[in-house]
Parts: sequence; C-alpha cells; structure tokens
Amino acid sequence: MTFNPYEEKGIAIEKQIRNWKDVVRSPYNKYDVDCYSRTRQILMNGIEVEAWNFKHAFGRFCPDSDACKLIAHTRRIEDAQQTTINWLAPKDQSVLETTLGYEQVAVDLTAWLAQNEPDPYVKETFDFGLLEDFDHLYRYSQWAYMEEGIDPDYIVQGQTDIMLSRPTQNHHNDNAMRLRKPYDKDKASAQTKINILTLVAGEQQTHNYYAEHGFAYGNNVLRKTYAEIKDVEEEHVSMYESLIDPNESIYEKLLLHEYCEVCNYYNCYEDEINDELKKIWEMFLQFEIAHLQCAKKLFEKHEKRDAQEVTGEKIILPCRFKSQKEYVAKVLIEEIDKRMDGSEKMGYTTIDKLPDNWASYDVQKKQGEKGSPTESTITIISQHIGRDIIKASDGLKDKEVELLSRGLEKKAQAPDTVSAQKLEKIIANYEAMEK
Repeated sequence: MTFNPYEEKGIAIEKQIRNWKDVVRSPYNKYDVDCYSRTRQILMNGIEVEAWNFKHAFGRFCPDSDACKLIAHTRRIEDAQQTTINWLAPKDQSVLETTLGYEQVAVDLTAWLAQNEPDPYVKETFDFGLLEDFDHLYRYSQWAYMEEGIDPDYIVQGQTDIMLSRPTQNHHNDNAMRLRKPYDKDKASAQTKINILTLVAGEQQTHNYYAEHGFAYGNNVLRKTYAEIKDVEEEHVSMYESLIDPNESIYEKLLLHEYCEVCNYYNCYEDEINDELKKIWEMFLQFEIAHLQCAKKLFEKHEKRDAQEVTGEKIILPCRFKSQKEYVAKVLIEEIDKRMDGSEKMGYTTIDKLPDNWASYDVQKKQGEKGSPTESTITIISQHIGRDIIKASDGLKDKEVELLSRGLEKKAQAPDTVSAQKLEKIIANYEAMEK
C-alpha cells in the first residue's frame, strides 16, 4: 500500500459537525447484508468507542489547555461517528443475531491479525485468545437456534466454522495471570501497535455489548451464559491491553489511536461492497486524516520527534475480513490444550504440565462450583434436538470428541461439565436415532 495519510488533507475539523439527518443514517437490511459488512460495522463501532474513551482519559490527565480544547472538539466528533455507525444496525436484528456477528468479528479478526503479526509473542497471545472466542461463537450458536430458531449459518454465511473449542469454563483465570509482557515502544513495529489497539477496541466493545444486553432474555441459563462470557471478555481486554508499552506518553498514544482509526477506515473503504456503507467509511476516513494531522502536531510539539518514526509512512492493514476457516482449524487442533503458565515469564504451557497449585484452578473451582452456564448450554441443546449444532467440515466434526478430551481440564470442573465421554454418548445416541 502506498497510501500515506500524512500527505492527505482530509476534511477540516471545523467542517465535521453534521446535522441529525447525516448523523443518523438508514440501517442496513439484515436479510441481505453481507456478513463482513456487518463485521465491519461492529468493529468500527468498537474503534470509535475506544477513541472516545481514550480521549476522555486524555483530557483528565493532560495539563495543556490548548490540547484539551482540541481533544474536546475531536472527541465530540468521534462520538457522533460512533452514533452513525452503531445506528446502522437494524431494529429487527435480535441481540443473539448481533452476538453471533460480534463473535464472528472476534474469530476472523483475531485470526487475520495473528497471521499478520510480526512479533512471535504477540502472535501467540492472539492465537490463544482466538480459541476462546471460537468457543463463544459455538455456545451462542446453540442459543440462537433454541431461543429464536436461527440457523447460525444465516449470520456467519458459511464463512466461519461453528465448533467447540477450549471450553469456556476453562477460560476463567487468576486475574494477574492474564497480564502479558508489553512490547518495547522503541523496538516494536507499527503493525504490532495497530494490531493490538484494533483488537483491544474489538474485545472491549464485545464486553460492553454483553454487559448492556445480556440480561434481555427471560431464559435464566442464557442470561448466565452472557454473564459468564462477559467475564471472559473482561479478561481478554486485560490480556491484550497489557501488551501495550505503558511508557508511551499520552501524546504518543493519541497519535497511535488516530493512526489506528485511519488504518481501519481505509481497510473498510477498500473492502466494502455495500455502497451506502462504503460512503460512510470514505467520509470518516477523511475525518480521521484531519484528526491524525492534529495528533501529529501535538506529538511533534511535545515529543520533539517526527510522528512517522512511530507510525511509519504507509498504511497498515489491521482488519481485512475474509474466511479464516483453515487457519482457525489449524490452531484449534494444535493448541486446544494450551494454557497460560502463570510464571514470571508470562508464557504458555499445556494442561498436562500444569502444577497442582496453578492459581487459575482456584478461580475456576469457585466460579463453577454451582455449574457453568456454558456447559449447561450443551446439555440443553442436546435435550432439545439430540445433539449440539456444528457447522464445519466433516473432517473437523469427526475430531469433536477428541478435541474436547484434549481441551478440557480434569481439575476444577463444574458439576454440569459435558465430558468427552458424555459428548461421545450424546452423538452416538443421536446418530442411532437418525438411522
């Protein structure tokens, strides 16, 4: 890519205030929208929420009144951009339908980022989180069918497999264990920095969506499922944001946030097939180019460095949505038994090498002592239609029991755990009835 946002003028900030007709656009049609148009809408909503949140934090810590005035102005514009994007979701798209979209974002975005991440440690962390979101998609897919009769493929459109992964009850960890080693701001690539910021934004808004909507259903197990997975998303935000060097100044962080927005809007504009959405991505790209220019001036004023020393000159690709089935299946098969080791090195290990005093066992035992909602989900769907819903190749389906056997911890199991033996029996009974 040769696009250099520093050489573009963008739309002047004083021209970015819009009337309400322009702010609130017509929503997309859920019946004919491309699944990746939906994921772009979801991701960019999260990107804008992160930008807004960061700029409020910036204003609370920045002693430069002129900088605060500029940030207050751009912050309001970011908020209006978020309104436009969030309001693109149609009213007849249910919470569960939207949830499947959120998890498709998490799976396919994380898989793309992992494959385009130059730092091996950061890539390993992305792969680790990928398998957890992949399992969340599987759990929610069961509920989409049971509650609303929705074939999950209707949302993911065959682009993302639906298959069990590292069981959600095993995602809960000792709080400190989730923290990872941060990159070195003076050595890490711009790609790494933008990748992490993009994923932090996506995971943060997933947590917020579940927090704000998970109570909407009357089924108590489903409500608890949202609560359980929301807790994991909190862990994900902690995990990914801990990869960021805390020694970056607020001005360097501001520059990276604006650059992250520019990169993501550019990606969306390049890839979008919906004409109306494409116009929005193009307009907001021009908005963010102007915001980036402002951040550049502030950074260079306070840091006495060239902004392009931090970001580089060329656009970065953090969110090219496309099917990641092959890659996800590879990581699933190779790493379903991977766990964080809890050591000072903040590394990874496998279940068979975990010590008896592994700190996360205590957390899992306490949280699951009266059952795990995500485990109950599989029991309930099996009682409902005979077995769990899976959308994957026959070769991957055939590995389901084996994968569960490898991926489920033997200690601190919830009392309603669906073991590999139990799952095998469920599948066998279903297949016998089908014959």
